[in-house]
Amino acid sequence: MNRMTHATTDPSESLAAALGRVPSGLYVLTARNGDDETGMLASWVQQCSFDPPQVSVAVNNQRYVLDWLQDGAVFVLNVVPEGGKALVAHFGKGFSSGEPAFEGLEVTRERGIPPVLLAAHAYLVCHVANRLTVGDHTLIVGRVTAGAVLHDSKPTVHVRKNGLKY
Repeated sequence: MNRMTHATTDPSESLAAALGRVPSGLYVLTARNGDDETGMLASWVQQCSFDPPQVSVAVNNQRYVLDWLQDGAVFVLNVVPEGGKALVAHFGKGFSSGEPAFEGLEVTRERGIPPVLLAAHAYLVCHVANRLTVGDHTLIVGRVTAGAVLHDSKPTVHVRKNGLKY
């Protein structure tokens, strides 16, 4: 009995569907560069070390915020809560350089830390520890230096229909 079944006869469609089933969370990465600040929706985020605590974030090479995420730069990962469709819609559209990203949102800004979204389930303050170009994305490794759970909820779990495109 052949246990390998295909949802489609096209192998590339089958691969895309299978790859899309790798679950991820949804996050809003916030960053600051001088007086400029922005946020972007991120889904390729994973804890990658216990000691020291670190996370990895894949950022598309076409995003201008990648220039801000150099060694030592601070960024915040805001965990989108289950049902956080407003945050997904707000940050999913993306922002141009200089475009205000936080209008209409409740945030806290502490000295030297990019905005923390008060609607987030939790947040992590990270410092860029390493970068690695991996195809059309750059993997940013962030050393986690602070964080907290803001609301007693669950994080959003995201599954794509196609793992070869957004």
